[in-house]
Amino acid sequence: MARDHKPLSRRARGFAAAGVVAALTAGGTALAALPADAASKPKGHDVSSHQKNVDWPSAKAKGARFVYVKATESHTYHNPYFSQQYNGARNAGILRGAYHFAVPNKSSGATQAAYFVRNGGAWSADGWTLPPALDIEYNPYSSHKCYGLSKAKMVSWIKAFSDEIKRETGRRPVIYTTTHWWNTCTGNSRAFAANHALWLARYDSADAGALPAGWSYWTFWQYDNSGSLPGDQNLFNGSMTQLKRLTRG
Repeated sequence: MARDHKPLSRRARGFAAAGVVAALTAGGTALAALPADAASKPKGHDVSSHQKNVDWPSAKAKGARFVYVKATESHTYHNPYFSQQYNGARNAGILRGAYHFAVPNKSSGATQAAYFVRNGGAWSADGWTLPPALDIEYNPYSSHKCYGLSKAKMVSWIKAFSDEIKRETGRRPVIYTTTHWWNTCTGNSRAFAANHALWLARYDSADAGALPAGWSYWTFWQYDNSGSLPGDQNLFNGSMTQLKRLTRG
């Protein structure tokens, strides 16, 4: 997902500087074509303030069926375009959800979860709102890819975030990550697979590839960082009926 308020650009610069493009991709070029799964699965995207005021009717016309909108980062940043993006998607008839970019060395999981819920990460069973999502991945601000946390402390941080989201919204968060980061920074933790949907990032591949420890399938797959829709390109691993069911909890 594109970074939006720092000098680093999350895909173009932050990831490259952290040396993790190779972990996300099989090569250095963009996909020549959509993954084979794209023909049969609902298509979506994710946006941040990098995309500014999105033309939502155009996105809907190009096939967007769902979108995740960046709401917050750490416990201090709120996307200034969040309302236009989040409400605009709904008004255009696109299912939408909010995501939080985790910075685990800045504050506790519970603190960041509470900030997220107060600033866009709430959920309601209205048939339009996807579960809140936690974006946890390589540190774009430092060479300490796991934010200086031990594997056990990282698992505890994610658990605290998830528990607070569940307490405040009634839903467990979707977890966005990469297989390499998850297995490196959580020590192959299987603690979340049973009750957290997986949103996997993997580029330049015909399929989603190996999954993080514990998960047997992905729910969302971010397969490219550019394409026909604004922001990053995603698929949902199911039918539209199943996607709408996800919004209802």
